[in-house]
Amino acid sequence: MAAIYEIFGTDAHKMTLALMEAARVAERIPAGAPVALKPNLVLAGSPEDGATTHPGVISGCVEYLRANGVEDISVIESAWVGAKTEEAAAKSGCAQVCRRYGVPFFDLKRDKTRTVETPLRPMEICCRALDAGFLIDLPVLKGHCQTAMTCALKNCKGCIPDREKRRFHTEGLMEPIAALAAVLRPALTIVDSICGDLNFEEGGNPVQTNHMFLGWDPVRVDAYGCQLLGLSLEDVPYIGLAERWGAGSARVELSVIVRLTEPREGAGFPAAAGLVKELTRNVRPDSACSACYAALVRGLYLLREEGVSVPGEIAIGQGWRGKEFSGPGIGTCCAMAREYVPGCPPKAKAVADFLRKC
Repeated sequence: MAAIYEIFGTDAHKMTLALMEAARVAERIPAGAPVALKPNLVLAGSPEDGATTHPGVISGCVEYLRANGVEDISVIESAWVGAKTEEAAAKSGCAQVCRRYGVPFFDLKRDKTRTVETPLRPMEICCRALDAGFLIDLPVLKGHCQTAMTCALKNCKGCIPDREKRRFHTEGLMEPIAALAAVLRPALTIVDSICGDLNFEEGGNPVQTNHMFLGWDPVRVDAYGCQLLGLSLEDVPYIGLAERWGAGSARVELSVIVRLTEPREGAGFPAAAGLVKELTRNVRPDSACSACYAALVRGLYLLREEGVSVPGEIAIGQGWRGKEFSGPGIGTCCAMAREYVPGCPPKAKAVADFLRKC
């Protein structure tokens, strides 16, 4: 079973380099193959808002590839319908990275397309994506108001023309996303989960996790993303459909997760704002690491969607080690609380289930 490598930290560039080195990516790139990097530049939004891929992910990929003798590198993307890709690239910092390293950027809105047979129907796909010798998908793990989650598979929707994007929406997104996955399968996926938005693709409610992960199977990557967001595979039907149509495997076992650093190495999160601030109004953090705090925020969001409120205060963080607390605690550091959910960090679903019982 193909491994998933994960890392915690605050430097996207260094984290990306570490992930690619650990996974020995260069050994899998065919000699002379052109490499295309596909970030998530859905609109002109800042990575810190939880909408777009951090530029350090792109620069980390370029430096790793160049250091391993790969010279034919490009960045390809198209923003969502109604947004300008060039503006999205500039706002995210991607355009600046491309200029610094001399890497060409191609707006797929202007690309030629080919019609490809899929399990659903014939589909138009951009030629630069189809012709990439080694396609690297660089999605942001975040919530989505229509599909519950967006990550590896849905990020490939940026490789189709706007007319196809519109058709995807009229068809309900789930089946066409899965069908696209069956015929356009990235060779590698590196997920920017540093501060993906809680529930909207366009950002605005970022949750700081300081976390990234890498996988060879995009279906398994999405299945793992579901776990991190506290979702089940049933919540995101296109993952199961993609597996059924041969795009990959949705099986995720603990044995396939290779952790390069611990969550505390990505400690610290910015002051909450908007929805996140509302969700955490009763939380008492004390030296909480970002990964654990993110699991709590996502768990609280899941309960909010169910109409469940959590009365009383909640303890979280390394500062609670060895201290008693009369309310619930989140994570192994809060083992002295009246009740606590174990884990370092715990999964968002486990947090939601625990707080629901409390």
